Amino acid sequence: MGDWTALLPHLSDADRRQVETGLAEADERIRTLLRAASANYWVSSVTNLPEWATVRAWPAEERRRAALALHRGSTSGMSGVLPNLATEDVPFTRADLLWCLDVVARRGGVDDGTDLELPALIAPRLTAAELADLVPALSALSSELLDDYFIAAATRRRTVTLLGQAIDRATGSRLPAWLLHDGDSFGPTVRADLGADLVAPGVPELLEHCAALDKPAATAKWLRRLDELLVAAHGGRQVVRQLLDAFTAHGRSVHDDTDRLLRGLVWALSRERDERATELLARATAGAAAAPRQAAGFPYAPRTAIAAVRLLADRDGDVPLRTLARLAVTVRNKAVRSRVQTALTQLGARRGWSLSEVMELAVDDHGLGPDGRLRRAVGPYEATVEIVGERARLVFARDGASLKGVPAQVKQSHEDDLAELRSLVKRVGATLVSERQRVEGLLSEERVWSYPDWSSRLLDHPVTATYARSLLWETSTDGQRWTAGLPRRNRDGWTMVDRDGHALGHGSVRLWHPARADTAEVLAWRAHLVDAGLTQPFKQAFREVYLRTPAEEKTETYSNRFAAHILRYRQANALMRARGWQAGYLGTWDGGYDSEATKVFGGGAWQASFHHALVNDPEERRHDVEYCSTDQVRFARHDGKTWQPAQIIDVPPLVFTEAMRDVDLFVGVTSIATDPQWADRGEDRFSAYWHRTAVAELTPSAQVRGDALARLLPRMAIADRVDLAERYLRVRGNLRAYRIHLGSGNIMMEPDDRYLCIVAARQQTGRLHLPFDDDAMLATILSKAIMLAADDRITDPTVLSQLRPAQVG
Repeated sequence: MGDWTALLPHLSDADRRQVETGLAEADERIRTLLRAASANYWVSSVTNLPEWATVRAWPAEERRRAALALHRGSTSGMSGVLPNLATEDVPFTRADLLWCLDVVARRGGVDDGTDLELPALIAPRLTAAELADLVPALSALSSELLDDYFIAAATRRRTVTLLGQAIDRATGSRLPAWLLHDGDSFGPTVRADLGADLVAPGVPELLEHCAALDKPAATAKWLRRLDELLVAAHGGRQVVRQLLDAFTAHGRSVHDDTDRLLRGLVWALSRERDERATELLARATAGAAAAPRQAAGFPYAPRTAIAAVRLLADRDGDVPLRTLARLAVTVRNKAVRSRVQTALTQLGARRGWSLSEVMELAVDDHGLGPDGRLRRAVGPYEATVEIVGERARLVFARDGASLKGVPAQVKQSHEDDLAELRSLVKRVGATLVSERQRVEGLLSEERVWSYPDWSSRLLDHPVTATYARSLLWETSTDGQRWTAGLPRRNRDGWTMVDRDGHALGHGSVRLWHPARADTAEVLAWRAHLVDAGLTQPFKQAFREVYLRTPAEEKTETYSNRFAAHILRYRQANALMRARGWQAGYLGTWDGGYDSEATKVFGGGAWQASFHHALVNDPEERRHDVEYCSTDQVRFARHDGKTWQPAQIIDVPPLVFTEAMRDVDLFVGVTSIATDPQWADRGEDRFSAYWHRTAVAELTPSAQVRGDALARLLPRMAIADRVDLAERYLRVRGNLRAYRIHLGSGNIMMEPDDRYLCIVAARQQTGRLHLPFDDDAMLATILSKAIMLAADDRITDPTVLSQLRPAQVG
């Protein structure tokens, strides 16, 4: 509505003189008493002192003048003084309110909100006629307060509520102005859409009660009153559902006041136990916990999410299970995520499942068949939602013939069907992403399945099977001797076969991990995957193994293995989040100079933490974070509701290797040493680190990369031009020879070891089959090797200029 000060009615000179009469004397009298009482600094408010009894005995007019005098001066640090002066018997006038607002306006507007305490107390006491011409200014002031996050939340809510009461009195509105206000787009939208439903008898009182809930858990007294209001309100239960339905469709952040109202509404919905209520509660929970992509740690409605997670865990059926399981891998906010984990643990305990088993049973199949397809007739066409590779897609066919794109008739005559199918594709895609992360996370667990559970939950599930069918598993009939194999379907169902194709016995099953296998077995399975042309969704046979070192056992509680690296921070932070680590963002603010990224391993029993810190930029005007330095990796064991620090020697081997693998990935991918354009930066402060790390001893991930290259290179056309050494791939071109570092991918030219900078636009390896998809550096090295083997065909002038012999003199 614009600047509220410009909307204030004019205060006449006569009214100003009338208001200010006697204020100087009142100010001296009240401040003398306050100064005397201030010696009792240990008392929270001077109104609790015996001396204040004198003030209570003052006549109402005297207390009016004292309150106005304090408002003209300063009330900072005078907790409770104005409300105790401005009691209900004090005869405030319209001129008093206008004068108070004029004082605030002359000061330059609202400061911390305390300067509005007295006008907010006066406004609701005036009549509708006295307030009529003040409504525009009061409404604009309320809107300004709603957008002012420098004012304490409690102060803002109290002021907006009181001003709203005055506005409602003046306008005759039955729905309080402070409910569903214009502090976000949700409030005005539902006011317009629901209209009369919101002002039906008893509904405003119900909404006020819901908004008054100030904690995630409702008290018995609050719930009793809620039940009474739900019965008394005309269509109250339906309004609760309508508002929550509208919120789930809103898909954006809401104001804190709206969040508080929604929190009360989910409690109101929880009083109904039907299946539709459970489904709506699940959607509201997911909607509240969702967050913008660019700010994943800030949910749309965090207060609602925390309350709804708890309520959802108390419901029966599969919907709560699937919703919470999905949130466990998608939510980035620590407070919400911890409550999701707690809710899943409690839900599983009631049903006799571990947390890992809960997550497994909750995976949504979206109605797809075991073949990963769902077929549906849409007019004369057959629509199929199917999983291809690791993606979901929608295709159409007619009379058995596949069609390209969506038929025009479907677009024109079956819009709703098409929208529903596209939504299904999106949901299946989201489940694929979260399920890939969950299945890979099983590598840190000592999890064992019965053969029937393994077949039904992992191989027959249309989404999970996308990953499980191409992984290595182990089976055992006695729990002591384990034999590895790959899943294979026959006419009797699923079985497991060894490298020679022989069926293995049907015993207990666990996921194969190279840390539990000897070197010969690991190498044999790697060769089998390459020879058979099999691709795994993530590294398993070629997975790196990280063993404890004597240095780590000596430090006892932390590892410095990946300390003292310089990382490109934005890329590192994004990679941490993609791998499921939670970390506060670094920045030049209090508490932003260092951070601790954490991730849960071992089915929720262990937590790893990776410490990193901001590297100060000497360019003072720059406020974004470009680099961070790495520090310790620590571990903690889950103990009830807390994490207890653990010694390195006590960490299970699978937990240790998986955590260290992630940290190695952060360093290996985002270190400045892998930046091919870094070499020539003159006196750059990180130059020494770059030159040291760019040719450093290989980490386990680079060692595995070398083993993969040893198996892949003999199959390539450049096989006679390459040699694999301890740290390098040597390539013989037609112009000169080159060494590519297996860790950083950096290139040195022989014989003078000059650095060659090549920035590959796209990583091309031709038709070469790679046994896994999650090592971008492997593809980079191969693409560079292919190009350098034919260096006489290079046309890029920036590369050609570097290939010329160095000039001497």
